[in-house]
Amino acid sequence: MTTQELVKQIHKKKSFLCIGLDVDLNKIPKHLLKEEDPIFSFNKEIIEATHHLCVAYKPNTAFYEAYGIKGWKALEKTITYLNENYPEIYTIADAKRGDIGNTSTMYAKAFFEDLNFDSITVAPYMGKDSVEPFLAFKNKHTIMLALTSNEGAFDFQIRKTEGFELYKQVLETSKTWMNSENLMYVVGATKAEFFKTIRTIVPESFLLVPGVGAQGGNLQDVCKYGINENIGLLINSSRGIIYASSELDFDKAATKKAKALQQQMALILNNL
Repeated sequence: MTTQELVKQIHKKKSFLCIGLDVDLNKIPKHLLKEEDPIFSFNKEIIEATHHLCVAYKPNTAFYEAYGIKGWKALEKTITYLNENYPEIYTIADAKRGDIGNTSTMYAKAFFEDLNFDSITVAPYMGKDSVEPFLAFKNKHTIMLALTSNEGAFDFQIRKTEGFELYKQVLETSKTWMNSENLMYVVGATKAEFFKTIRTIVPESFLLVPGVGAQGGNLQDVCKYGINENIGLLINSSRGIIYASSELDFDKAATKKAKALQQQMALILNNL
């Protein structure tokens, strides 16, 4: 999917909501555990309940890999279901890969060719040759970790070297890489005060923003500094939507939570 196609969907749905499909069998409704594939069954119900309210889904691959081959099969079925039934939805493999060049090429093939995701999250610690193999794929996006929402982000990301915080150096350097126009960046919602600075470095790029909802990030603060001409934001909510209820009505509860966020987004878009 191209950036232009994503922007079109944002305006059509009046939403820049991304829903994280982080499936924990200990948290899903108990009646689904009787299904042949409870992970996929849960995802399918969530997708059917929320697809009209969001523009992207983001399965965190760790929640599938933890269940071995059954989990990986459920991930494959989920992405196939999305691509076949809702091809307009943007898909993100939250895999946080990042390794030497030939290994990164194989990771890229796995998620872009075999599973046919639109994008993948990547850790940039090993530098240019670990990220460019992902950027080589046409109409696919690489979403690079820049400034994350976790407590430990301050251990390295805002430390200064040669007078500049590390996250700023990561952003600036990444713009020099091959096909850098295919880059997006992860910026945590709990770091809303940094968005103004980040937009001076990457004014046109899309930012994937986790941390709204369960982690305490504020949507209005993020949008105040983060929105650009193409909107440029994908606001992710996972637990706050998919685990809104553990009862039989979990799909309706997910719809209600997703709609509340979408309506806030529609209001923000209407006021631009």
